Amino acid sequence: MPLKLFKRRTIAGKEIWHYRGTLDGDRLRGTTGTTNRKTAEKFVAKIERRHSEGGYDGPKRGLTFPQAVDHYLKAGKSDKHLGKLEDHWKNTRVAKMTAGAIRQSAIELYPGCSGATWNRQVITPTQAIINHCAELELCAPIRVKRFKFEKKIKPPVTVEWLDEFCSHADKQMLALATFMFATACRISEARRLQWSDIDFQQRTILVRKTKNKQARLPSMPQRLLVALANLDRDHAPFASPETTLRRAWDAVVAKATEAAPGFRRMTFHSCRHGMATKLLRDGIDPVTAAGLAGMSVQLFLSTYAHAMNNTRLTDQIFDTRLTREEEKPEQKQEVREK
Repeated sequence: MPLKLFKRRTIAGKEIWHYRGTLDGDRLRGTTGTTNRKTAEKFVAKIERRHSEGGYDGPKRGLTFPQAVDHYLKAGKSDKHLGKLEDHWKNTRVAKMTAGAIRQSAIELYPGCSGATWNRQVITPTQAIINHCAELELCAPIRVKRFKFEKKIKPPVTVEWLDEFCSHADKQMLALATFMFATACRISEARRLQWSDIDFQQRTILVRKTKNKQARLPSMPQRLLVALANLDRDHAPFASPETTLRRAWDAVVAKATEAAPGFRRMTFHSCRHGMATKLLRDGIDPVTAAGLAGMSVQLFLSTYAHAMNNTRLTDQIFDTRLTREEEKPEQKQEVREK
């Protein structure tokens, strides 16, 4: 209903016009600051007009979620997970999307899922959309508390695993697995790869759109060069939809498992873990290894570099120069006996 005027007497005895009412679900109440009714009516009319135009208290009041999404996509941002979000919020104004409501939307959209899923597919994109518009001064920024979840350790791909996988793969899956292991690229980065990004003479690959917005230029080992050179050039190397690539990947895993029952299923992202872990175990220092993998040292050590699963490594802490010299006579004796 429109705003209504009413008088309120001050301590000094003056009768000031106040207003109250509801506009589009917002309860409004306040003072016009005047004793003149016509002036008060003009004041209230201005409030109603600004509210209907989305300008009450500035442009922050009228921005709807679909409009926010439009601004977000026009800036070249990812449209991943946005379909369900738009269906859920419809024409809700961003000003009404509280942190608590966003957390509840995650539970409603993906019932029974883990906190990691709620964070990744609801809270992160919703907050990103709103805060992008906040940078444009179209709404207020928002901060949403993430759900807690048990972090699963993703096993890293090894060279032995890669060899077995490639022995059962067609040339595209062989090249994809080799590419992600050798460059630590994500599947989204692999799918965006164009032939113009690959320099076979300089043996480099330009990765343009990375997650941290910084392009990088990983080198191309000989094994990867051969794998890419064997692909057809009639389309981008890995431009198929992610679901199509995943089905082809799982088909190779099934063949490898049938041939070697102990073969373990790994995901695309396990290749990124594998490259980081392999560099570290080969003695490359963390700073250099993180740079080669295209990530910060903190992320490299906390997420992608996996510890060696060998409890007997502690035997080496007592391996000193003296113990090594003491072992030499025994070793020589063994040689003589042979």
